[in-house]
Amino acid sequence: MSRISPYDAWQRLLEGNERFVSGDSLHPNQNASRRSALAHTQNPFAVIFGCADSRLAAEIIFDVGLGDVFVVRTAGHVIDDAVLGSLEYGVSVLKVPLIVVLGHDNCGAVTAAKDAVETGEVPSGHIRDLVERITPSVLSSLREDKTDVNDMVVEHAKQTVRRLLDSSRIIFDAVDNYSTAVIAVAYRLEEGRAQLVSASGVL
Repeated sequence: MSRISPYDAWQRLLEGNERFVSGDSLHPNQNASRRSALAHTQNPFAVIFGCADSRLAAEIIFDVGLGDVFVVRTAGHVIDDAVLGSLEYGVSVLKVPLIVVLGHDNCGAVTAAKDAVETGEVPSGHIRDLVERITPSVLSSLREDKTDVNDMVVEHAKQTVRRLLDSSRIIFDAVDNYSTAVIAVAYRLEEGRAQLVSASGVL
């Protein structure tokens, strides 16, 4: 199966998102024949590492189907070892040319981190871990006098791209040798549009 370029992968996602925004979704690759064809193989053209928010279903907002995208989701697209392993699998085994870090406006996880910084009160349980991992992005925004949560969402998506490259030699090397690009994308819940906010690698 021939690989497409990081640029072509992003264009394909963009075109699908435009269809979704305009209400003209095609719902491709979602029939029984596609399901059968994929029973023993997969060749996704992108990895989408997104927030777990129920309104951010990757296959729907990019109008793709079975076998098209390899999806990893955590609240606030927070990175842990399982996430890194999943993304490295996408890059090294599935040879995916594009990793998309997908954040969105009014993100509850980023809002929780913002509240924790402002009040000094950290949530209990494992939510604390999420908040602590998002806090550096919140602090980075505040240092630039960006106090709106949606500015923090954009900053957190950008920082997540940097952290992926810092945390994974496999991802770093794939970007370094131009086989993969890693991009940050901010999604607007109201209009449904996904916008590129940063890119590492050649797009």
